[in-house]
Amino acid sequence: MGTEPSSTAPVAVAAKSTARTVAQHHQAVVGFLFGFFLVLLLYTTLSSPFGSPSSIHIFFDPTGRLGDHFLQSTPAMPTDPNTTAAPMSAPNNFTQGTKLDDGPKSNSTKKDEKRVQDDALGTDKNNRTETKFDGVQGGTTRQAGPVVVDDASDRMEEELIRQEIDQGGNKNHTNNTLGARRKPICDLSDPRYDICEISGDARAIGANRTVLYVPPAGDQGAESQEWSIRDQSRKHLVYINKVTVRALNASQAAPECTSRHAVPAVVFAMNGLTSNPWHDFSDVLIPLFLTARAFDGEVQLLVSDLQPWFVDKYRLILRNLSRHDIVDFNKDGGVRCHPLVVVGLRSHRDLGIDPARAPRNYTMLDFRFYVRDVYSLPPPTIHIPYKEAMMNSFAGGAAAGAMEQRRKPRLLLINRGRTRKFVNFPEIVAAVRDAGFEVIPVEPRRDLGVEELSRVVDSCDVIMGAHGAGLTNFFFLRTGAVMLQVVPWGHMEHPSMVFYGGPAREMRLRDVEYSIAAEESTLYDKYGKDHPVVRDPESIHKQGWQFGMRYYWIEQDIRLNVTRFTPTLQQVLRMVRE
Repeated sequence: MGTEPSSTAPVAVAAKSTARTVAQHHQAVVGFLFGFFLVLLLYTTLSSPFGSPSSIHIFFDPTGRLGDHFLQSTPAMPTDPNTTAAPMSAPNNFTQGTKLDDGPKSNSTKKDEKRVQDDALGTDKNNRTETKFDGVQGGTTRQAGPVVVDDASDRMEEELIRQEIDQGGNKNHTNNTLGARRKPICDLSDPRYDICEISGDARAIGANRTVLYVPPAGDQGAESQEWSIRDQSRKHLVYINKVTVRALNASQAAPECTSRHAVPAVVFAMNGLTSNPWHDFSDVLIPLFLTARAFDGEVQLLVSDLQPWFVDKYRLILRNLSRHDIVDFNKDGGVRCHPLVVVGLRSHRDLGIDPARAPRNYTMLDFRFYVRDVYSLPPPTIHIPYKEAMMNSFAGGAAAGAMEQRRKPRLLLINRGRTRKFVNFPEIVAAVRDAGFEVIPVEPRRDLGVEELSRVVDSCDVIMGAHGAGLTNFFFLRTGAVMLQVVPWGHMEHPSMVFYGGPAREMRLRDVEYSIAAEESTLYDKYGKDHPVVRDPESIHKQGWQFGMRYYWIEQDIRLNVTRFTPTLQQVLRMVRE
């Protein structure tokens, strides 16, 4: 009988087949993973030179430890294959050696570069670039370890900085180098005045009315520039001769200094419309205060078209603004070298100051206090004379009180000598006395000493006069005193308020205006009630300012109707006694 096959044989065969299948799958998986790893390694190796959407830089400290490390993401962009390593700087310093298209940068970091740009190239509201020299030099760079520099990123940042500089509003188109002293900038944008500020090596030559800026020896390639401006507060006034401001380039020879000075200088004109007190203050003294006061006396005044009478009349103010000799610039034959020269005078408006534009936020009140201090008048805490006398009388007992009760408020009555004068002046004086005032009549003259006049005005509670320059003496009044302005015929209320009423209020004086009737003007007698000069002043003004000037400023005098005027006097008396 034959042998029967074993029942376990098929099972063994099946087991071997399964093992081979598993082995084959295992080899396939291992091969796939190995291939994937090779592909990934190859991809990583090939892609690293070209950058990635977000590259990660790890910074090590100088000791080699992964100490205070941080992650820094940089924008995706192609990098320069010739990337070099540079020492890492501390914050706020940038890497040495980076250059702008228009000149070398100072040694500091890019953050400092932006700070320097903001400080040295600040643009004001007139789109005028101002030069500042504080903090231009970068701080010392601290070595902290190696870091890879992304040249493409640097170039993009440089381009952005260059664009910002180009948009800085440099109206004079000067080619400047970051970190270096900038050439003088003449600001011609203001509708009232032009001004130049020359900082660095500034040389003033009075013989030809010229101020030069001499660039440093290393300032190569800068173009020469020139400006010609009127060096007072009214840029369109033809009576003012012009001063030339010239920026030399490195190749131009500069005249040698005949005198060197450690203080700044201000070049300005004294002529023009001066000799009228209103213009003396509005055109010269207030603008000079705005321009020179911040120097606290350490400034020299170089005066073109010097007026000896002006220097003598306002000598106390001029000596206070400058502790140095006043120089007759036109007659000065030397080359005066100063670290800073300002040519021209700043002016905000007629007989006014805009605190937002003034150094140290000066106001008209500050200017009045300043003038009173210069002329040694009582401090701002002292009341108007009438109130001060009343207070002293109460403190002095019954006898003193009885004497002071008979004291009247003092009124300074100004009578103009030529135009807009009071033709019935004696009658007006009597009416003011009858109203209860002590009258101090005065007719201002150019040769009247300001020191003496200031003390007279300070002793009064009220200053009264027709619209005109004599009212400019309100600078010597005390706080709370009254300015009584008689407004001539011819729609003169607006200029009366702008030129005197507004400034008086800004200086904490009380402003009262009395507008005369047509019958109180001598124009009524001269032309008759039906003439347009009397009947329709607006039609005269529409013909041009010269017509208004002719009739209402020059031809007109005033005959006050004292009966009509008395209620205004009574109003002022009540204000003083309050």
